[in-house]
Amino acid sequence: MVLVEHLLEIMKSTLVSGEDVMISGFGKFQVKEKSPRMGRNPDTGETMTLDKRRVVTFKCADGLREQINGE
Repeated sequence: MVLVEHLLEIMKSTLVSGEDVMISGFGKFQVKEKSPRMGRNPDTGETMTLDKRRVVTFKCADGLREQINGE
């Protein structure tokens, strides 16, 4: 369990620094910048500006995708 926690800490610090994390045969985690945009509060309907932000995306490796889809 300690090994998994250590690996996740390394992955988190790598993503925070803006670098991609690729796990061969599994996929790639990447940090992307989202531009500011107009949004709406779903409760009140009020229009607001959403600030720019960074999000983590994941792209599945082709081999894993094929296994999942039974190809």
